Amino acid sequence: MAVDKEQEVKLQFLGEAQEYLDTIETGLIGIGIRGVDRQEIDGILRAAHSIKGGAAMMGFHNLSRLAHRLEDFFKVLKVGRAQVDGDVESSLLSSVDRLRQIANFNRQGIDVDQAWLEENTNPLIDYLRDRLGEPTQEDAAALLSEEAGEDMTVLLFETEVEGCLQRLESVLENPNQPCLVEEFTITAQELGGLGEMLELKAFSSLCQSVIGHLEANPAQAKAIAQLALQEWRRSQAMVFVGQTSAIPAQLNLATLNALPAQAEAIPAPKIDGAESFCKFEEFETLEDAALAAEALESLEELEANDYRSTDDFSQDAQDFLESLDSLAVSTPALEDNEQKTKNEENLSSPTSPLKNGTNKTAGAAKSSVPPSFPAQTKATASEKVDENTIRIAVRQLDQLSNLFGELTIERNGLDLYLRRLRDLLRLLSQRVRGLEQSNFRLRTAYDRVATTQIANAPLVPQLSVGAVSSTTQDFDILEMDRYSELHLVSQEIMEAMVQIQEVTSDLQTNLEETERSARDLNRTSKLMQSNITQLRMRPIADLLGRFPRALREMELKYGKQVELKIRGGGTLIDRIILEALNDPLLHLFRNAFDHGIEDPATRRAAGKLEKGIIEIGAAYRGNQTVITIRDDGRGIDLDKIRAKALKMGLDESDLKAATKNDLLELIFMPGFSTAEKVTDLSGRGVGMDVVRNNLKQIRGDIQVDTELGVGTTFTITVPFTLSVVRVLLVESGEMLLAFPTSSIEEMLRLRSEDILQTVGKEVLNWEGAMVPLIRLSQWFQFSRSHRIADTEAIPVIDDQTVLLIAQGEDFVGILVDRYWGEQEVTIRQVEGHLAMPPGFSGCTILGDGRVVPLVDAIALLRWIDNSDASQRSQGLVNALNAVESGSADAIQKNTILVVDDSINVRRFLALTLEKAGYRVEQAKDGQDALEKLKGGLVVQAVVSDIEMPRLDGYGFLAHLKSDPNCQQLPVIMLTSRSGEKHRQLAINLGASAYFSKPFREPELLKTIEQLTQKQLALK
Repeated sequence: MAVDKEQEVKLQFLGEAQEYLDTIETGLIGIGIRGVDRQEIDGILRAAHSIKGGAAMMGFHNLSRLAHRLEDFFKVLKVGRAQVDGDVESSLLSSVDRLRQIANFNRQGIDVDQAWLEENTNPLIDYLRDRLGEPTQEDAAALLSEEAGEDMTVLLFETEVEGCLQRLESVLENPNQPCLVEEFTITAQELGGLGEMLELKAFSSLCQSVIGHLEANPAQAKAIAQLALQEWRRSQAMVFVGQTSAIPAQLNLATLNALPAQAEAIPAPKIDGAESFCKFEEFETLEDAALAAEALESLEELEANDYRSTDDFSQDAQDFLESLDSLAVSTPALEDNEQKTKNEENLSSPTSPLKNGTNKTAGAAKSSVPPSFPAQTKATASEKVDENTIRIAVRQLDQLSNLFGELTIERNGLDLYLRRLRDLLRLLSQRVRGLEQSNFRLRTAYDRVATTQIANAPLVPQLSVGAVSSTTQDFDILEMDRYSELHLVSQEIMEAMVQIQEVTSDLQTNLEETERSARDLNRTSKLMQSNITQLRMRPIADLLGRFPRALREMELKYGKQVELKIRGGGTLIDRIILEALNDPLLHLFRNAFDHGIEDPATRRAAGKLEKGIIEIGAAYRGNQTVITIRDDGRGIDLDKIRAKALKMGLDESDLKAATKNDLLELIFMPGFSTAEKVTDLSGRGVGMDVVRNNLKQIRGDIQVDTELGVGTTFTITVPFTLSVVRVLLVESGEMLLAFPTSSIEEMLRLRSEDILQTVGKEVLNWEGAMVPLIRLSQWFQFSRSHRIADTEAIPVIDDQTVLLIAQGEDFVGILVDRYWGEQEVTIRQVEGHLAMPPGFSGCTILGDGRVVPLVDAIALLRWIDNSDASQRSQGLVNALNAVESGSADAIQKNTILVVDDSINVRRFLALTLEKAGYRVEQAKDGQDALEKLKGGLVVQAVVSDIEMPRLDGYGFLAHLKSDPNCQQLPVIMLTSRSGEKHRQLAINLGASAYFSKPFREPELLKTIEQLTQKQLALK
């Protein structure tokens, strides 16, 4: 198992352990008052047992030992052999606190030494042992008698089979080995009968195989006996861990060569968790490994003649099977496990050991209990247990979202064709009505002509022409109608008209039913979208829950007093967006503490309260989520920004003419920092540009507002979901474009009298305000035209239209040629080596299959502003481009691309490199890295893993070095594979250096520095 994956599993277990500790804590609170509840104590026992077994398997031995001792005390409580008062309750809760602390130490990679245990845990255990005592074999028997569904197979293998195997081991240890064949044959018959009784066919077959081999190969009796004993021991262990399907059915003599060839007796096989049985990477699932570790522990206890009886292990095995079901299915996301509960945050490391003696120890135990345990009731715990949940991989949710995206496209296609069909039916109805009018005129004309000429018109041929003619000629023309051939044709036309009307009416009825079904489909699909979106949602509190602990650490380290206020913690955000917000929010939070909040003395001098305030809020606005980070600190000094810009080479006249927003935009440039010194929190020139770049990847934006001496507010806007968006379809330069409705404040039909000219620019008079007007046709020249008329019969607005877009506190108008309507679409990313033009963030597919570019309105306006030809703006743009592209060589040379499929590994490396002064870009695998590099990303070195999905490190190297533009780019391989074969293959493919995990940070940083300097020298 790879090191990073193993560590991930271990961290996931520590997250599970927190849930078990919550269960124990909930059951213990108030136990000194209400007494022991048998149902609650069962849940506490299972939780403690799960921690004990899982921690032992993961290698967290101190955690396992303390959980084991607590489990013993809980057994004593269950049998009712001890009285529980407030002192015992406090000591038990304190022990749970110690478990939390040890788990936190393990999560942080801190070793718990014996001195800490002797000072903080041993006094508690001694006091509880004095008050409660140790569990006895009688206690184990009493507990076993309460179990309803005891596993007799395990019990018999622990007793009967164990006795047989120990007898065979003594036979093998006897140098003379009398009656070896007979003893093993009889034992094999006994074990085979036991296997038949327990319906273990494979075990019975194995015993018969042993008998057969002993009879057929008497010369190899000792070797066969040794092998048989080994397989029986292995089968016994498989029974203990519930893997009876893995019991071998035959004795494989091919393994005899691996056994000792000499004649001396072999010792009884010892179960060793690290060597002979429970190697972590040999198990396919975490459940198998955990169960194996549990079986080993119990066997060792039996072997050492511990106080525990075999009955006790039967209960343990059953409990452990139940408690590890969730681990066998799945484990929570790693980032969930990093969150600390409020109790953890309130814990403080004890500074003095507890003394012996009941009163003193109980008092010390009380003092170490956190002051604010959450008051949880039985009903709350019950609700948590009874809630039916299932864990689903994020990959499956992504697949559901993608399928729903396809459904949205097909639904839009259905709506489009239904509209076209409705238009055609409307046209058909018009044609039928016109035909009816023509037929009426024809009939009227015929009747008029027939009245005057009917006498001369030839009669219709009949079967008896003579007889009929002589009869009808006796009647006057008014007394009997006479029909000509023209009359028959007219009659046929009228009948056909009636039939066409009937068909048209049927079409109308069926179309209405189809439209009704389509509306139902739309409604159902929207509900489906809402539910799928909810599945992907997580409250922002999951991310912000770590901030109080981080704030407390910064307060202690830097001597500031800050109160953190969180509003809208229950606001749900798409999981992908929430993960992307992690680094930006952390940067802004640290900046608010470091740059914003003053020290207490400065705040007192300014007339402020000594304790500053950082407020983080989240709320919905339309189909967007708005997150604000506000502090009441010193604010951003624009004069400092100007001074820093002057040092970086910007023109002084341009800076004097720059507006407040222009100057604030500078803080988002790479390497720009007003910090006077470099600290752990700031001053490295890395941060705000990362914030904006990360937000761009999720179609988000950030704005800043500040007032000197009052504070600063950063406003982040992100979409509600990344998969589906509602857009306005507009036309500009015969090109169809899609604008998200969330970016449009208002839409206006343009009137020529509302356009004014000022300073050579067009502005729109909108409700008395002058709004800058931008004609897209002046900024984009599209190389091809599209047949817009195919979208619908006619546009909704077949005239020039203005889209009003908010840009900070101001508005900007974008002029388009036509407006074609509004619809819900699925977002698709454009794949390829060429980057999207500025202002475009992806594309969507219409119902008729055409691809329409999706406009990022804020980014488009920002690009247009930066491209404005005015002297002020041009000067700033040139300066900003110089900052970004080369006038600050120190910034450019410090860009490193980290490629790894583990987000936590990437974050860890990014923190390491940023601390050393590097700017870091990240890619989730080799394919992602190639796309970013070919899309224009400029870096000076790459640090890459080998084992990654889609495209591994070797494939990435091969593709990269085949590109002439990237052949000189240094690539450092950082992987868990330390073998010479892997290293040599990477070097042969073009790697500049090779490191294996865990790496030595100084060596890695030194290598990166040497390679980046060499890269700059080549340029």
